Amino acid sequence: MKIKDKVFVVTGGGSGIGRALVLALLARGARVAAVDLRPGGLATFTSAVAGERLSTHVADVSDRKRVHELPEEVIAEHGQVDAIINCAGVIQPFIDFADLSYEIIERMINVNLWSQIHMIKAFFPHLKARPEAHICNVSSMGGFIPFPGQTMYGASKAAVKLLSEGLYAETLGSNIHVTVVMPGGVDTNISQNSGVPMPKGADEAAKSMKPVPAPEAARIILDGIEANKLHVLVGKDAKMLNALIRIMPEKAIRYITKQMAGLVKD
Repeated sequence: MKIKDKVFVVTGGGSGIGRALVLALLARGARVAAVDLRPGGLATFTSAVAGERLSTHVADVSDRKRVHELPEEVIAEHGQVDAIINCAGVIQPFIDFADLSYEIIERMINVNLWSQIHMIKAFFPHLKARPEAHICNVSSMGGFIPFPGQTMYGASKAAVKLLSEGLYAETLGSNIHVTVVMPGGVDTNISQNSGVPMPKGADEAAKSMKPVPAPEAARIILDGIEANKLHVLVGKDAKMLNALIRIMPEKAIRYITKQMAGLVKD
């Protein structure tokens, strides 16, 4: 789907990859409704950025009622909706599943999975009415290979991957295209936004992995949308691990476990 002159709704639009996507979409000539839980992040978008082509909407996308109010708001601002990019997400504390509280488990499911379900259900009728439309869901490389200490995060993101693939199958031959994005390491402040302190050694490990800058991640994602790709892998690490888990899954899991061994617990 060509991006120019289309209306996109981007969740998590106030920071990280979501913010980079908003700016990249505007640069490609789209109209954008940026959605975020935090008013502060949205407030940094000024009228000088895009003028009337950008609207901002404060919403907790894990709140079904609030999400179902968004289509009317977006259409009032932009006249239509052509695509949604579900980018909002959080990570869990770096602890084993056995030590996770139900509160944290529910947060992973609510923010990372239910938010995307709410958005798709709320916007699907409007997307179906367009000549061409797109649903883009951001999963993670944690959605296809397990990271010890992020088991529920990975489980929620794996569900997003299969949800997206199911939607792809159900919309084949229709006006709706579906993309699922699986980023590797991207240079964002997700740990801060998730309220999760990084374990000792994580910063050094992240630097050694050379994370992808958020604007570059946004470019890769939008190129994938324009090409109507089902799978978009962001980063050399995601591509390498995706190949490794397919060829030799047990060795791939042992490799990740060894890499994460010093980070899971203090």
